[in-house]
Amino acid sequence: MTVLLLIGPTAAGKSEVAVWIAERARAEIISADARTVYRGLDVGTDQPEPKLRARVPHHLVGALDPGERYDAARFRADCERLVSAIHDRGRRAMVVGGSTLYVRALTRGLFTGPAADHHLRKTLAQRPPAELRAELERVDPVSASRIHPEDRVRLVRALEVHRLTGRPLSAFWGSEVPFPWPLVKIGLTADRGELYRRIEDRVERMFAAGLAEEASRLWETGLPPEAQVSRTIGYRELFAHFRGEYDLGEARCRIVRNTKAYARRQLAFFRAESDVRWLDVTGRPVPTVAAEALAVWRAAEPGLESVLC
Repeated sequence: MTVLLLIGPTAAGKSEVAVWIAERARAEIISADARTVYRGLDVGTDQPEPKLRARVPHHLVGALDPGERYDAARFRADCERLVSAIHDRGRRAMVVGGSTLYVRALTRGLFTGPAADHHLRKTLAQRPPAELRAELERVDPVSASRIHPEDRVRLVRALEVHRLTGRPLSAFWGSEVPFPWPLVKIGLTADRGELYRRIEDRVERMFAAGLAEEASRLWETGLPPEAQVSRTIGYRELFAHFRGEYDLGEARCRIVRNTKAYARRQLAFFRAESDVRWLDVTGRPVPTVAAEALAVWRAAEPGLESVLC
């Protein structure tokens, strides 16, 4: 039995398309979003609206406290457990999201490397990306050539692996454990202007829905700077505003700018994935895009026909 993997940049409309498909394929949705997994971030992570979650079961949405640590390895283990349970219920599984590391954990597998050393990670994360990259170029030039110079998370992980094992991260490539089920990979994309407009509209909608107030509540809990939530677009900029670094208008502008940059990085990453069927959502209603995606899934697995509602 296959698993549908629906990927794409932020604001591409994955949630609505996923629910439309899931309702017609008797499927359940597993979120592959590194921030949607946390409770209390409903507005800032644009979690699927309650009315969407009421229509289709969603997993790994609002499941953890904001201070908890969560990573690709834990996501992969949770994903395997959830897919197995969903199939045991006689239903289909869909994985939907835009967190690149989580997607890679499924499409390219995970190697059996050292567990995270949180003290080491905290120490490394305090250094600027340029320093991290310079060190990685010395100890693992192969990995350095494949990691974006500003991708602090992957730079830190590569250095962490080298510090803990004495071996470069690239030495582990090829030992990855594949995902147990075949993936049908579908990507949503949009014209750059359309995607930027969606991002701008979404940020406006978030502020109208209480993003600043939600961020303030999180700020008052005293989350440490290294917490994943503290580094999340939307909260990161507002936390800086609360520290007095700039006004609310500047925070809003930075959220829009940083979200657009993030969407560009997501697209560049996903474009490197093989066997993705890309669907352009520009100017197209959700049912049209979703029906095309469902047809792709059905073509990859003819048995899907029998479970369509």
